[in-house]
Amino acid sequence: MRTVDRSLRCSTVRVIRANVPRLSWMPSFGMTPTDTHYAGRHADRLVLDTNVCLDLFVFGDAQVAALREALAQGTVEAVTNAACRAEWLRVLAYPQLALNEAAQATALAAYDEVLRCLPDEALLANNGVKLPRCADPDDQKFLELALASQARWLLSKDKEVLRLGRRTAREGLFAIVTPAAWRLAAG
Repeated sequence: MRTVDRSLRCSTVRVIRANVPRLSWMPSFGMTPTDTHYAGRHADRLVLDTNVCLDLFVFGDAQVAALREALAQGTVEAVTNAACRAEWLRVLAYPQLALNEAAQATALAAYDEVLRCLPDEALLANNGVKLPRCADPDDQKFLELALASQARWLLSKDKEVLRLGRRTAREGLFAIVTPAAWRLAAG
């Protein structure tokens, strides 16, 4: 079984997670994608948009149970970067969520435990690849991260982001799907 080093974080601060127990709500799941359309992509690498992270780390939504399992088992790797992590921090403070400081800290700790934050120097330049433009500029960073990290999947629940999936798939960049569609496609 492959395990993912989660000790790297998005800032100059390095967080050592050697003595941090796995989150108890995260069981196991295997992923064996066979699609070769995305050659050169990390078959087990995912980018999660903020809505999917809310389902995982705040709401505990049952519809992302397979994703929870795969992340807990380490059979897939979810990645983020400084910009996406900063958005996560901003969203956790939204008054609509009504999360107190303890709940925000718990959600942030769960996010940092599960998502590997890639430093900018670990991301590839886009080499002139034209990504489709998101209607919401705040969502563009997730497409850019999926491309730069060579992720195979961008998981989203945002209808505008999902609409861009046909183009990214046609161009062999990465798949943009819901967590439920990912579960079906991944096996």
